[in-house]
Amino acid sequence: MRISIRDRSALRAVTPGALSAYARSSGWNQEEPYRKHSDVYIGEGLPDIIVPRTERLGDYASVVADLIDTFADVTEQDQLTVYRSLVTADRDVILIRAGESRDGSIALDDGVSLIGGTRDLLLAAACSLDKPKAVYRPGENQKAADLVKSIQLGQTAHGSFVVTLLTPVVPPRMPALFREQGDPGAPDQRRFTPRLMQALSSMSQAAERAVVGDVEAFVGALESGVSANLCEALVRIIKPFPTLDIRVMWARTRPENHRSSTVRFRPSEVPLFKEAARLLRAQAPRPDETLVGFVRLLPRDQNVGEGTIRLSTSIGNKQRSVQAELEREDYERAVQAHKDGAAVEMSGDLERIGQRWRLLRPELVKVILNADPDVDDLAFQPSAS
Repeated sequence: MRISIRDRSALRAVTPGALSAYARSSGWNQEEPYRKHSDVYIGEGLPDIIVPRTERLGDYASVVADLIDTFADVTEQDQLTVYRSLVTADRDVILIRAGESRDGSIALDDGVSLIGGTRDLLLAAACSLDKPKAVYRPGENQKAADLVKSIQLGQTAHGSFVVTLLTPVVPPRMPALFREQGDPGAPDQRRFTPRLMQALSSMSQAAERAVVGDVEAFVGALESGVSANLCEALVRIIKPFPTLDIRVMWARTRPENHRSSTVRFRPSEVPLFKEAARLLRAQAPRPDETLVGFVRLLPRDQNVGEGTIRLSTSIGNKQRSVQAELEREDYERAVQAHKDGAAVEMSGDLERIGQRWRLLRPELVKVILNADPDVDDLAFQPSAS
């Protein structure tokens, strides 16, 4: 039975960008303008078509209906299949497939956990776009939260239980950006999905390395978007199912054919991800820490007020080097303390990334002269800069 789509609201849900992207990916090429708001597209062995550049045409819905009919004939698909491809042509589609199910259903509690865990997974990936961290605190990244809010649930698929997620519209690349390799100027709605898949792929690879005793496997994946939040979200959605596949169908407006598009997880990896989450949380910044140690100076740009130092101090009964960026006044006091061979007391949020330590929001509380008895508590002597 031939199905024709005539609902004007449904037809207007197809954007001009989606029509153009679908046409180009199916073999048509833009040839020349047609009247004021459309273009002629041609293709070898294909009928010429007219694709609008704007939705502000009085007969836009009718034009879309005619194009769907043409696309269906050329691709030998039904119109409903073509329509579903068109409404997602300008969005990345994330598919989360939960194991095997004969009738496409899962337990209610498992479904609630899957949806809630998926939101946490997306939020963790979005938070890592600009500043990868071991742990993200609730509400600390409003930009990431807004991005996740703009993601929509799509129609479920037949067969196994599948959660379908639609990102915001992904605009095409501008011609001027083609000179650069990759996609460095991509907007967040395009950066997000590759980041998610990069983080998930890194999680899968880290799990393999952790099995053979690589204790730094997950820590080394922080720059790829792995975090304690991501690990905990995966634990939540993997646990109830025999397998969990996460796949992406890239927007036709901005294809990413060279990127990995499917990652599979199994319940056997849950203990690894739980332990990874615990270790990563242990590396989260420790708020309001007080450190006492000796200053080592680093090169400084004379044109800026602040300066960076390293503080030789003791953390967990081990000597560590902690980097801190100080404002002008504190930096000058630290320089003088270094010249005098004096210790300093500093406070701030202590952060560890891999083997590196950093003091966030640092404040130089006081300079401790050699005559001060507190210096005797230090287990080491100042190092030469």
